[in-house]
Amino acid sequence: MHMVATNSRRMQQVLLFSLVATLCYVAATFFFGLRAHSLALLSESGHNLSDALAIALSFVAVYFQRRPATAQKTFGYQRAGVLAAFVNATTLVALAVWIAISAIHRLYAPVAVQPRIMMSVAVAGVLMNGAIATLLWQSSGDVNIRSVFLHMLGDTLSTAAIIAGGAGILLTGAAWIDPALSLLIAGAIAWSSASIVRETLNILLEGTPLALSLSEIHSAIAVVPGVLDVHDLHVWSLGSASHALASHITISEMPISDSATILDAINTTLREGFHITHTTIQFEVRECETTNGCSAPPEAEEPSAHGHHHHHSHAH
Repeated sequence: MHMVATNSRRMQQVLLFSLVATLCYVAATFFFGLRAHSLALLSESGHNLSDALAIALSFVAVYFQRRPATAQKTFGYQRAGVLAAFVNATTLVALAVWIAISAIHRLYAPVAVQPRIMMSVAVAGVLMNGAIATLLWQSSGDVNIRSVFLHMLGDTLSTAAIIAGGAGILLTGAAWIDPALSLLIAGAIAWSSASIVRETLNILLEGTPLALSLSEIHSAIAVVPGVLDVHDLHVWSLGSASHALASHITISEMPISDSATILDAINTTLREGFHITHTTIQFEVRECETTNGCSAPPEAEEPSAHGHHHHHSHAH
């Protein structure tokens, strides 16, 4: 648990630094975009503002994810980061549409731009975005942090494109290069956001984690010695990196102490094969062949008495 806390504290520091740097750059691209009449710079300002939003949301999410579970929020706040990534990616899609519309409008009504201002602001942007992307790359396993990392990476590339565009305008004087770049930036934003919308929506709708196959999990449990049948199997994500499983499993009539061995084997299979550490497994006893010839007393047949079990091997 201590390691998780240290990690998220470090994440918060990285995110806070990224937020301040990005906001300064948003102000710069907006101001110089207006001065240079460059839609590419203005769209870059919008792109970076969405990054600032992404970082702010992720910062809040990391803070919430550190908070322990309560009687009201029994899984803690693990979904906070997922929700942040979803909101953030959805706003980005809208932004991409707005940039694309403005760029198409400009292609029909060209505006003279000042390429030198474009290029110098973009150089500063590449350096800043590159530095932040590198810091975030070290912890991009979490979907929430990955959404910010993808923004920063997209920014670094689109800002580099602005430098090239500025050079192109200087050499040829072709004003269409600026809106054409804006269209490319819009495409990059939409593409990176769509995958995050898909992944986070799947988590919020309790979908089976994209990296896992339900049939594989079913087969893996079914081959555990002692398991007769697996049904009512559910697998879902709590956050982007922690998965939960619930299932009913039929076993033969046996003492509870014997069924514990089967339970351990199932949990080991799930943990090692699929990284699923939070399980709720309910054992059910298969009916005896002869109607009244059961050797066990009736109370042993109480289904949930056999193993309503929570197995935790990592802190929530």
